[in-house]
Amino acid sequence: MEVESISTLADSRLRVKTSLKDSSVQQFETDVFYGLTSKPKRLSPKYFYDEEGSKLFEEICDLPEYYPTRTEHSIIEARTPDIAELAGPEAVLIEFGSGSSTKTRAIIEAFLARFGRLHYIPVDISKTMLTDSAHALLRNYENLRVTGVVSDYVTALQLLNDQKIKNRFIIFLGSSIGNFTKNEARDFLRRVRDTMQPNDHFLLGMDMVKSEETLLAAYDDVQGVTAAFNMNLLTRINRELGGSFDLTKFRHKILFNPEESRIEMHLESTVKQEVAIHGISRTINFEQGETIHTENSYKFSKEQIRTMVQASGFELEKTWYDQNEWFSLNVMKPAPR
Repeated sequence: MEVESISTLADSRLRVKTSLKDSSVQQFETDVFYGLTSKPKRLSPKYFYDEEGSKLFEEICDLPEYYPTRTEHSIIEARTPDIAELAGPEAVLIEFGSGSSTKTRAIIEAFLARFGRLHYIPVDISKTMLTDSAHALLRNYENLRVTGVVSDYVTALQLLNDQKIKNRFIIFLGSSIGNFTKNEARDFLRRVRDTMQPNDHFLLGMDMVKSEETLLAAYDDVQGVTAAFNMNLLTRINRELGGSFDLTKFRHKILFNPEESRIEMHLESTVKQEVAIHGISRTINFEQGETIHTENSYKFSKEQIRTMVQASGFELEKTWYDQNEWFSLNVMKPAPR
């Protein structure tokens, strides 16, 4: 794995490692080619998060319909002393999908208050978002050290597995695990477990099953921010791969799949059309009503959580809910081999 290390960035407490291979245009081309020539068509949600997409997602998190962020944050705020106590001294805080690290601040403050210093390793696919949030954190917390990893999760796990970290406290918030298929989620969690020692902990946010009305509203807000976030995928293909998508001929489509217990996000072609994409040397045909499947967001029952945790090689140590049990924070430890 080719990794570029940058250690200056105006602060000696900040180091950023960038996976050059997996963030390449070539990988984007490959994924778009296979995704749009598949039946049904699909695109990976990891490509939502260019600079514009990351900004739009931050806006989504503040929308009144989008309950996950504020609900999860309320649980974190109530449980930060417990989280710090579980972590123990000299714990290194590792976060997958850190984004702006807004929710993580409460955890960082709890660690600093209890132990006096902290090494924080955020992992995110957006270099701009990661470095901007790291600088903001370092301005506020003088006893904080940050090693950012710009990468997808699998590559980051390979990198972290090579690091000699004695006490890991890993967090994966926002129910981002729900964006994986069931098999992908199990495989990812197993990979995380393989990087951990018996005394390490993993804090996993998981969105719970609730009314279809509440779920649909959360992913199809009246302001149209989520629609813009979804459509930005086509804008990105146009810009980076020489695509000719006419955004006025596509629409944001949301549905709840009760059999799979998931929200599905699609981009639907409103007409029969052809779209040329120079970067993959292909013209893609769309029928009217045909969709590109861009994201899943699985919702979990208590039993589904227990089953996934056990199948992934973990033991469920604690689970915390909000008062409505709309969201859960799950503390896991590696199960004995």
